Amino acid sequence: MADEHQNRTESPTGDPAPDPPRVAWRKQTRLRVLNAARDLTCEAGWDQVSLAAVAARAEVSRPSVYKEFGNRAGLGRALVVRETQQFLAGVADTLYPGLPDTDACLEAAILYVLREADDQPLIRAVVTAAREGSDSLLPYLTARTDPIFDAGQNLVRNWLATRYPDQDMEAVEVAADVIVRMTISHLVLPGGEPRLTARRLATAARKLLRCSEGSAGRVLRSGAGGGHPAGKRARRRRSAAGSG
Repeated sequence: MADEHQNRTESPTGDPAPDPPRVAWRKQTRLRVLNAARDLTCEAGWDQVSLAAVAARAEVSRPSVYKEFGNRAGLGRALVVRETQQFLAGVADTLYPGLPDTDACLEAAILYVLREADDQPLIRAVVTAAREGSDSLLPYLTARTDPIFDAGQNLVRNWLATRYPDQDMEAVEVAADVIVRMTISHLVLPGGEPRLTARRLATAARKLLRCSEGSAGRVLRSGAGGGHPAGKRARRRRSAAGSG
């Protein structure tokens, strides 16, 4: 049975077997529709893109577009997901293994985002439209509950956890959230030269994490010598040791 399964999924040369015609057609249709939607968005902005225009550009029927994406919002979301996945892969390459110095590594990653966004046609179109007052696609980049925002935050959070292994995870999550939100904010409303912005954001993240470390240390110190339960237990142990 295992051999039969292998024969169904692999060619005689060991390569994956080709998709069945129906699956291959659907994948090709999806690719053509997404490429058409990207091109139209870059040319005129998402506000001017209709499913009829996308179907015509992709040379597929409009019902095929509805069947694959559900509606215009579904198409927009799928489009931004595809483009940002490629974008985040570049960010990951900057962070891992990354520069030895944590601040410099984070600064390099933020700088990559600020500069590379101008070289990604769709992201540039979304950001440009947002600067001009249209945010029809921007929520897919910025919404907290959207997988795209979550993917960026998870990437930064996991990287911070490797660089600050002793740091409280709640502080790491807050720092990751701040980094992602502030970086996106500077994409939409630039605050200055990209390198300077990247350095400031990296410095802000470092200060946030170190401030958290200092707060934790103060709690431990107050617990060891004050009214905190941990302090009371410590005094009882010292007292018992002295009387013994």
